[in-house]
Formats: sequence, structure tokens, C-alpha cells
Amino acid sequence: MHTPVYLDTTSTVDTFLASIANARTLALDTEGASFHRFVDRIYLLQLSTRERTAIIDPIPIGKPPGLGQLLEDPGVEIVFHDADYDLRLLRQDYGWLVRNIFDTRVAAQLLGIKSFGLAALLDRYFGVKLDKKFQRADWSLRPLSQGMLDYAAQDTLHLLELRDRLYQELDRAGRLEWAREEFALLEGTRWSDEDPAAAFLRIKGARDLTRRELAVLRELAPWRDEIARGLDRATFRVLGNEQLLDIAKRHPTSRDELAAIKGMPRGLLDARAGEMLAAVQRGLAVPDADLPRFPKSARWDRDPDFESRVSALKTVRDEAAARLDLDPGVLCSRDRLEAVARKNPKSGEELESVTELRRWQRHVLGEAFTTALRR
Repeated sequence: MHTPVYLDTTSTVDTFLASIANARTLALDTEGASFHRFVDRIYLLQLSTRERTAIIDPIPIGKPPGLGQLLEDPGVEIVFHDADYDLRLLRQDYGWLVRNIFDTRVAAQLLGIKSFGLAALLDRYFGVKLDKKFQRADWSLRPLSQGMLDYAAQDTLHLLELRDRLYQELDRAGRLEWAREEFALLEGTRWSDEDPAAAFLRIKGARDLTRRELAVLRELAPWRDEIARGLDRATFRVLGNEQLLDIAKRHPTSRDELAAIKGMPRGLLDARAGEMLAAVQRGLAVPDADLPRFPKSARWDRDPDFESRVSALKTVRDEAAARLDLDPGVLCSRDRLEAVARKNPKSGEELESVTELRRWQRHVLGEAFTTALRR
């Protein structure tokens, strides 16, 4: 087992990257701080080849361009465990588009492995026990302790060996092409551009509010975000969603009424009670005609047989999942079953038009799906 090196200068990073320039397979992980900071970003990059492991600290050196060239090279396979968040951060912070991906989490799911977290997989294949001590660590803080660095290195140290084991098992199971299709679809993963003015509608629990309560929430949510942004602190560390929803429902008119809300932070109450009460009053003053509402979801023509078709497809899916020893949701998720039911294809040719389905899903389920729908 090779010893990880910690690199926090441009020259040491450049030297390390030059030494691995011919590597064709790299394991990569990133550490963000979404649990602590308002805007998440990359605070650490862990990188392993078959011979070497490095922890690159981008805080003192910024974007390491040599690494981007490696990651964007289609001839270099980049191995992640649960690539989604890493890919979003790499795209957001550095503009990098990783092209040749192997995701050990996806591979494990396609093999029917029920416990597909990295710790569970490393224990299963290598008997390695991951210490979860720093799972919620604030990676934006400096200096990093030796324990934090050791913890971070574990995320890529065994990843290439794990990739090899999973690759062999996928090959033996005849599911390698399934995995390749899933990996290709990960390319280009990024955060979508969302309307910040509608962010309050995405707060969990907002759908249970009346339109008047939504108007109060619409005033409170950006107020909280502005404070969190100024402090560079995760929004829930300023004021939790539960407290926001409580204020929206109760319409407090005094500091004492605010203080009665369970979980209300004393410091925020002391410093900004007036601002919270003003936000409530602004929400209450919105004319009825201008009250916010949730956008109407896409309506499908009323189809009395839709649910029965979904049910028939689900039966087919569940029988196949049991036969293949796969989680039914991994084999074909509910939204894809509904997409098939809406198109109601009666032949393999018609099934091709259901673009939500992967090629491998059409291959495994297509004939049984169309047979079930013809009935």
C-alpha cells in the first residue's frame, strides 16, 4: 500500500501530475462543505493511480490545470464512487467535463449488491473498515489534521482495486454494457439553472402551506439566504426550514411569539427579530390576486387505463428484478414505467420511441413490456 502525499503548492502538484501523465486509469474524489458553507465548492481533491495517491489542496493554489487535462482526456478512465456530486462540483468550480467515467456505486447496484456505500463495499471485498469519524467534517477549515488527511485518502486508496473486482463481476454477469451505458449518461452532469425567485417553493413542506402562508415564506426564504450568504454558512445553520415553515404558518407579530417557536436560535432572535416580523407583515400584505401558487404540473389526457398499464408493467418489472436479483428501482424506476405506460407501445419498434428507457432496459424488459401492454 503506497503512502498518500499532501500537495499544497503549484510546483509539487505540477511535479506529481507530470509523474502520472501516462496513467490510463485514475481514482478521484472531492471534498466539499455543503453541510457548513452557503455555496459549496471543492476544498480538497483526492487522486490515486495504481502506484501513487495524492491529496491536492486547491485553497492555496487554485484550479490545478494539469489535472483538468487528465480528467478530460477520453483515453483516461476516471473512477469515482457515486460520481454525481463530484461531477457537479468539478463542472461548477473548474468547468471540467469528465468524459470516461467508471462509477463503483452504479456498478455495485447493477450487480444487485444491496449495501453499495463505499464503506460497505470496501469491507465486503477487502475487509477494510472505513472510519466515519470525519464524515461531517468542515473541509474548508485550515490547517487540516493528519486524521482528516488520512480519512480523505481512504476515499480513493482502494478504488481502482474495487473497480477491477466490479468490472470482472459485471463482465461475468453479462452486464458490462449496461454499466457502460449508465456511465456514458453521467457525462455532462451539472446543476441546472434554477430560478432563485422560485427557490422557496422547493423547501420541503412548502406544498402543505396555504397560498397566504406561501407568501410569507416567499419573503422569509430570500431573507435567510442573504444572511447565510453574508456569513458563508449553510442556510440551516442560520435558521432551519422547520422554523421558517412555523413562522409562515403562525404569522407572529411580536418578539415573544417568535421566541415561542421551537428551535428558534437565540442569537438570530436578538439581532434580527424585527427583520423577521417585517417579512411576515410583507407576506400578509400581498393582495389575494398576487398570492403565489405552485406551477401546475403537466397534465396528461385523462386515461382510465393508465394506472392498470403501470400496474401491468410493474408486475413484469418486479418478476424480472427477482429473476436477475436486482433492486426493482434499479432495473426500471417508477417514472420510466409511467413513461412506457403513457406511450403504450405494442411493438419493439414503438418501444424505441420511449426515450426515457435505456437501451439495456429495452433489451431486458422490452418484449415482456409490449406483451403485457397488448393484453
